[in-house]
Amino acid sequence: MSYEISTLMNNTKDKLVTLKLRNTKTIQGILKEFDIHMNMTLEDAEDVSAEKPEKLGKILIRGDNILTISMDKD
Repeated sequence: MSYEISTLMNNTKDKLVTLKLRNTKTIQGILKEFDIHMNMTLEDAEDVSAEKPEKLGKILIRGDNILTISMDKD
């Protein structure tokens, strides 16, 4: 199972992902890196929780804060 997740995440590098976080925030950005703990580095990240998206730039999100990951279609 972890092999399939790792393969899916590797295929999603440099693509847009949407993360729903434990603090009710929703973050979108380009997936650059991840590790076995699902810590992720995103570029061009935005907090899209509010009506007006807030630009965050390059961010690192700890895997234990992530509830869901959506791989957005191109």
